[in-house]
Amino acid sequence: MKNLTSIIAGAALLLAGTVSAQKWSTGKDLSYLKGQKDIAIQFTYDNLTVGKKGKTEADYIKEKTEDANKKEAGKGDAWLKAWKDARPNVYEPKFEELFNKAAGDNFSGNRKNTSAKYTLIVHTTRIEPGFNIGVMRQNAFCDFEVSIVETANPSNVLSKGVLMNQPGGQVMGYDFDSSSRVQECYAKAGKTLGKTLGKAAGK
Repeated sequence: MKNLTSIIAGAALLLAGTVSAQKWSTGKDLSYLKGQKDIAIQFTYDNLTVGKKGKTEADYIKEKTEDANKKEAGKGDAWLKAWKDARPNVYEPKFEELFNKAAGDNFSGNRKNTSAKYTLIVHTTRIEPGFNIGVMRQNAFCDFEVSIVETANPSNVLSKGVLMNQPGGQVMGYDFDSSSRVQECYAKAGKTLGKTLGKAAGK
């Protein structure tokens, strides 16, 4: 892990603060992206917690599945499939879409890219699904840890940081399904990262 010493502690990717006031702290640590045309994107969900009380994902899934199946046989199993499928089919594509829109025409990120020199790892650490019951609603929120590594040598971590309390909800309020709210958290995160990394690459 000696390559970890290459991390510049004071110039790592960092997004902190509240939902209404967030500021990037970026610097010369991203200069290695200058001239790059693309970056690979990888998503991880290890040790994910769900909700304000910080339930483990395993406990959250168990509770939701059992409760739904008690109300209607098979309903919980269908919910679980939708919960898992939302990652590759909803959240990750939405992140990628907004990342590329914000990054500009000369820089792109792709989950299927295996040839890029660098890889952006987006680790989801918390999901607050929010709710919408018509008369009342609450946005979803997600927390992310992000890092940029050398694709050929993932132990070489070049930049690290966090994106906290990324909000998600449909503008028109038709986000009755949790995935439609959570995907907007990924959209916001993708837009933020795309803008910053695209700028560093010289879009």
